[in-house]
Amino acid sequence: MSTAEEFETQPITPDKLQGGKTFAASYAGEHVAGTEFVIGALFVSWGVGAIDVLLGLLLGNLLAVLTWGLVTAPIATDTRLTLYAYLEKIAGPGTIKLYSVVNGILFCVLAGAMITVSASAVRILFGIPDQVGYFPTDLRFVLVVLGVGAVVVYMAVKGFEKLAAFAEVCAPWMILMFLVGAFVMLPTTVAATASVDSINSFSDFLTVASESIWKDTDGDIGIWHVVAFAWVANLAMHGSLGDMTLLRFAKKAKYGYFSALGMFIGHYMAWICAGIMGAGAAILLKTSITAIDPGSVAYQALGATGILAVIIAGWTTSNPTIYRAGLAFSSLNHAWGRTRVTIVVGIITTIIACSPFVFSGLLGFVGYMGLLLAPVGAIIVAEHWLFPKMGLTRYWSSYKGNTTNLAAVITWVVSMVAGIAVEQTGLLHLFFILIPLWIFSTVLYLGLASAMGAKETYPEARVAEQAELERKEKESAYLSSPVSAQNVAKNKQSSLVKFAKYLAWAALASCVYLGVMSYVNQDIETIRTWLIAPTLIYFITATYAYLAQSKQQQETVHSDCEATIKPALK
Repeated sequence: MSTAEEFETQPITPDKLQGGKTFAASYAGEHVAGTEFVIGALFVSWGVGAIDVLLGLLLGNLLAVLTWGLVTAPIATDTRLTLYAYLEKIAGPGTIKLYSVVNGILFCVLAGAMITVSASAVRILFGIPDQVGYFPTDLRFVLVVLGVGAVVVYMAVKGFEKLAAFAEVCAPWMILMFLVGAFVMLPTTVAATASVDSINSFSDFLTVASESIWKDTDGDIGIWHVVAFAWVANLAMHGSLGDMTLLRFAKKAKYGYFSALGMFIGHYMAWICAGIMGAGAAILLKTSITAIDPGSVAYQALGATGILAVIIAGWTTSNPTIYRAGLAFSSLNHAWGRTRVTIVVGIITTIIACSPFVFSGLLGFVGYMGLLLAPVGAIIVAEHWLFPKMGLTRYWSSYKGNTTNLAAVITWVVSMVAGIAVEQTGLLHLFFILIPLWIFSTVLYLGLASAMGAKETYPEARVAEQAELERKEKESAYLSSPVSAQNVAKNKQSSLVKFAKYLAWAALASCVYLGVMSYVNQDIETIRTWLIAPTLIYFITATYAYLAQSKQQQETVHSDCEATIKPALK
């Protein structure tokens, strides 16, 4: 998987399917990322009240998890196709070329924001000032971005398995860095709150949060804006089915619910912790939170470890995002190959990342990204689930010999224009448009498809359905076979690997201890100085344990397969 083409145009074979641990690590790693520093701080600058943030994020992230679990994962595991391959079956190669260009460009900008976030930390090492404008003000920042981008592109080229491995090692540490950073900065926010001397109860925390962190200064933005944003933030991945690309590797559809690790750790806990860090950093620097970038926020809280945290946080999100962009553009011409296209896409993304505006305007970009892609998600869901229930023929356009599904194209274009018109005229806030737009797109596509040929029956449909049924039966048989069971069997670990694991967990516990003591003693300098030590120990030991265990698993599977196959050959 890491070197060969990754089934861009055909269903994933059963032997390549992954267990739940892979997706738990992938979601936890991808969504505890550099953008959390940006978004968490932006809630502070929005002037949203503390209760609105705490409750709004809870409900919005729940809606996101349900969308992944009930919509995206079931379709991905049923078809075993990328979004692009499945959309091509539904809407034809003409449509997929247009969609791939739009989707690929959007993912490039999103990945560029992650690289810029990482670079905002590296720039501190070179004494480069904060970069918060539309364009860089220091040539050295551009050079830093190019260096960070080169590492990110290299990881993306390695493919899904390498991305998951990288996330699996980084995720536990990244989660703790947000928690530790919040612990470190809480005393600063308490000191800025006149009515509270210390936090002894949840009521005290709410007082500090309302007066010194999330100050309710803008009555136009409330809890439902936060709910909508938390759901919309990843609409391209779940509601627009972008994560079919990753979830097609899942052995079971229920692995889509592992997105909860990303949402409630990354988009709830991390956003809240980032808000606390951002508010605290602004107080210490005696400036506005809008005048500092993620690197400054993390550095004020965690010192050198904060720089490392922002760098890795940007990597864990930009890697899979560039991977998705590579798949999007490779679908334009399968002869190009994913690896070659990913390199080109990575170069373009890195150039985009040189301009800081890609993360400073992230909230609006995410909203528009959902607006542009949501109609396509509605079309796919309608054809996959609603067509059979309504007696319509799935993939009817391809059976008619069309290179472009006009019903799909018209639905997409009309829905995008309608959504943009509604937003520009102020009838609905950008974050509130998506659900009405999804319903509008569904109704419009059902009507157009019915009129253009979906009501007809096609002999090819019966043959295709039978072939798909046979594929699913083979997959089911493989997953229940002894060979599949051996692939997930637990292996005995050597004493050295066990010791490395225990040492890694001890290092993480030390990070938490330092954070708690910094809070108790109100001592930021100690943690800025010493947190890097357990951090380095963790990465050395965790990486060794992961690589050793992976090698052992591969050797065990290889030997077990030989033991199974050789007697059969005799």
